[in-house]
Amino acid sequence: MPANPVTPAPTPTPDLLSGQLRNLIVATIASTVGFWAWTVIGPLSSRYAADMDLGAGQTSVLVAMPILVGSVARIPVGALTDRYGGRIMFTVILGVTAPLVLLTGIVGRLGNFPFLVVIAFFLGIAGTVFAIGIPFCSAWYDRTRKGFATGVFGAGMVGTAVSAFFTPRLVNAVGYMGAHITIAVVVAAMAVVSWLVLRESPAWSRPTEPVLPKITHAFTLRVTWQLCFLYGVVFGAFVAFSNYLPTYLGNVYDYDATAAGTRTAGFAVAAVIARPIGGTLADKVGPKLVTLLSFAGTVVLAVIVALRPEEERVYGTAFILMALFLGLGTGGVFAWVGRAAPAQDVGTIGGIIAAAGGLGGYFPPLVMGATYDPANRSYFVGLMLLAVFAAIALLLTFTVRNGGRVDSRAGAA
Repeated sequence: MPANPVTPAPTPTPDLLSGQLRNLIVATIASTVGFWAWTVIGPLSSRYAADMDLGAGQTSVLVAMPILVGSVARIPVGALTDRYGGRIMFTVILGVTAPLVLLTGIVGRLGNFPFLVVIAFFLGIAGTVFAIGIPFCSAWYDRTRKGFATGVFGAGMVGTAVSAFFTPRLVNAVGYMGAHITIAVVVAAMAVVSWLVLRESPAWSRPTEPVLPKITHAFTLRVTWQLCFLYGVVFGAFVAFSNYLPTYLGNVYDYDATAAGTRTAGFAVAAVIARPIGGTLADKVGPKLVTLLSFAGTVVLAVIVALRPEEERVYGTAFILMALFLGLGTGGVFAWVGRAAPAQDVGTIGGIIAAAGGLGGYFPPLVMGATYDPANRSYFVGLMLLAVFAAIALLLTFTVRNGGRVDSRAGAA
């Protein structure tokens, strides 16, 4: 018997339903703002490359750096959310992120590449909001609706679309520093809103055991490693494209920052729309079927894009369809977490899996930059690697337990 059992979800009442909706909406908005800050460098990558005379490899490092810390730090942040609750953690993380956005603007204006990489590293803390919201929102819903809750919250990754669409336009409208000041104010305001509005679920209780043993125990579960790989591929591909697609479209198809950002926003929005659908479908038909469909579609579409079709109606459609399949997969895979993880460890295990997803997005931009063929303006190698990893993940999906219709909970598998 767990040392710190979580109180079962209470019978729905009007007040409880109102609390569910309010907290889910505010947490999703907080995640959106956090993701905007987390990915603010990507849409401006072409500007940094031109101003600092950066090569493709250096640009890739700059774009990928926030993803690194935003991924690894999800593990302790998820465990801390189990201990201190989502209200405190959302407030702290967003409160720390706001001045980092300002520092990014200041250092970027100075044109100091090494210092900007350092600031980008710390800016990655904004990406840990995902590891806060999963246990926070999950605790508000019973087991039959956790896929819905985490799917809706996961739609906060629309912040990458907000970043891709609005950041270049803000720069054009109010200037480079004006844009960073505006974003920092938005992030700081959301930190205040989180403190004033968010409340913990009646089902949540503060655990008393130390954080480190919880993390260590989570790593002993086979299902943790299985879901880490699946989520690393599906969410990693989404994060990688959301950050690197402006660079990709500029190098391959000659789009400027604004045009590339608009198309990247479309990609991100498609994935965001599909994520809650994936989570809801996982509640109904099981996460395994949804995840299999996601990886199968990703394999096919990665091959199509790798062949570098010339017409936008072809490659544009392929990227949007890929985003839809990736979105379904992110919702499907995370619906497995609420089933497989002990309730009091959802934050810890979810944080580890979320970290794997972020790390899955850290390496592809580096690979894309390293394997780019400028003579042929081709990313064939990088995209085919995505197809290969998606195919491996598809096969691994068959081995994960508790993926069917029955909402059963896995133990240490």
